[in-house]
Amino acid sequence: MAAEVSIDGVRAQAFEIPTDKPEADGTIAWNSTTLVLVEVSGGGETGLGYTYSGTSILELISGRLASVVKGKDAFSPQAAWLAMQRSVRNLGREGLAATAISAVDAAIHDLKARLLGLPLFKMLGSYRDSVPIYGSGGFTTYSDRELETQLGSWVERDGCSLVKMKVGSQPEKDIERVKVAKQAIGDRATLFVDANGAYRVQQALQFADEFSRQGIGWFEEPVSSDDLAGLRATRQRAPAGMEVAAGEYAYTVDYVRGMLEAQAVDVQQADVTRCGGVTAFLQIAALCEAFHTDLSGHCAPALHLHVACASPRLRHLEWFHDHVRIEHMLFDGAPVARDGEIRPDPWRPGNGLRFKHRDAARYAV
Repeated sequence: MAAEVSIDGVRAQAFEIPTDKPEADGTIAWNSTTLVLVEVSGGGETGLGYTYSGTSILELISGRLASVVKGKDAFSPQAAWLAMQRSVRNLGREGLAATAISAVDAAIHDLKARLLGLPLFKMLGSYRDSVPIYGSGGFTTYSDRELETQLGSWVERDGCSLVKMKVGSQPEKDIERVKVAKQAIGDRATLFVDANGAYRVQQALQFADEFSRQGIGWFEEPVSSDDLAGLRATRQRAPAGMEVAAGEYAYTVDYVRGMLEAQAVDVQQADVTRCGGVTAFLQIAALCEAFHTDLSGHCAPALHLHVACASPRLRHLEWFHDHVRIEHMLFDGAPVARDGEIRPDPWRPGNGLRFKHRDAARYAV
């Protein structure tokens, strides 16, 4: 094998997939999800990565990012990552730029592992060979029957002992909706709630007390994740046994460091499709280890799986309804839940995924 393999191609495509039903959380509503696929080639192999973002990043990926990545050594993803970070300095590293870098970085790591003939989690070095998941959805647009059916299926079909629902868009209905959800899962699983930053601090504290009486063990983004003081206040005053979590909107490692230093969360979240890819997710994992704080992967379970195995304090991954559906539709090799866990295939190189271009063509933007 050559000591160095140059990256010779970077391609990006966008696909917009309609939801199966109208969806909403505490702060927004949507009826489709946009997946941006990135393929990076070199040495006769192609690695793939992706992000759930917007079509506007296509030009950034095929232009600026491709120009600094081409010619880089595929065996040194970190060097390419640093070059991409520097290239967007004047554009701003957060938001859309971060999602674009995330997809390219994931593709380069996948390429490296495929060139070596290794599954990605083996190449990275793993702490585990399976990852716990929690079922996630329970959108505020769902009827009580739809809520019951979805949450119950994660417990019965996928073996999840943890499930999560959305709250916050209609606070006056939240207590009753939680009651419905609890009846659906009974004592078979623990219920999480996610407000997506919809509540004010005092409002969040009132709901924390109510949710605690209903046996809720996880309160995600009770207030905006940008309000670190508000998150810390909620965390400090929440009832015993209730954990506060946030971090899915972290686009940089520095943001996570600030959240941990503020003691704003009991569990830190991060998203490999937003935070800067595999390179940054591992940096975040190291921060969580240093701060003695557990890490939870946000959404995109197929792309998180291998890096989650390589993260020391990884607690679980989010088995998010939209992304599970899309990944099973469009990727060969997407993980299947068994007994509340997903496992990487040790016999498939890289991230184990192959994109179904023919099946995806109808969704191309």
